[in-house]
Amino acid sequence: MYNILVCDDEKDIVDALTIYLQSEGYNIFSAFNGKEAIEIMDKEDVQLVLMDIMMPEMDGITAMNVIRKTSNVPVILLTAKSEDTDKILGLSVGADDYVTKPFNPVELIARVKAQLRRYITLGSSHINEKQDKLVIRGIELDDKAKSVTVDGNPISLTPTEFQILKLFMENPGVVYSPKEIYREVWQDAPLGAEGTVAVHIRHLREKVEIDPSEPRYLKVVWGQGYKLD
Repeated sequence: MYNILVCDDEKDIVDALTIYLQSEGYNIFSAFNGKEAIEIMDKEDVQLVLMDIMMPEMDGITAMNVIRKTSNVPVILLTAKSEDTDKILGLSVGADDYVTKPFNPVELIARVKAQLRRYITLGSSHINEKQDKLVIRGIELDDKAKSVTVDGNPISLTPTEFQILKLFMENPGVVYSPKEIYREVWQDAPLGAEGTVAVHIRHLREKVEIDPSEPRYLKVVWGQGYKLD
């Protein structure tokens, strides 16, 4: 049974999400602001976080920044349609996905399952088919340990960032469009893929490149997509 933290200042939303997720067999922890979410993360073994952005006492972006200092669990933001800027900010500081309110329960459950699958088990079925360790110049990715080093220095990636980097390292030199990256990594229809993928690529560059403005590894192929040199 996986533990999911649901954090939203609207009790009705927390109650509804709890019902949806418990019907799928998940155990739910509830929080109503960012501070409560952080306290739960410190005490409990949580595998996924559903986090509202606009909350009293501590907003979701601030709370996620704190959580990211010690944990790489998937974070799905719960956002209003008017919060486009906050969505991009959330993705840039480590969120893995977002769901727009009012959300479709079927879509929400699908996104939760996709993130949990990637965080808990993705890659395990391919251990015997592909190398456990991928090395391209200064980057080394250990799929079993779920660890990455750049020039010998360990870096901390979110599950989504790890899977994007793994996709590129398994296929060096191959150009992937944003829609192809979204389809491969998120395993979902690539609606709005360009913006979401661009934010994750930018954040990944900040971690693996010495100078993100002059990347050694993750290159843009204008009009086509991205590739790993």
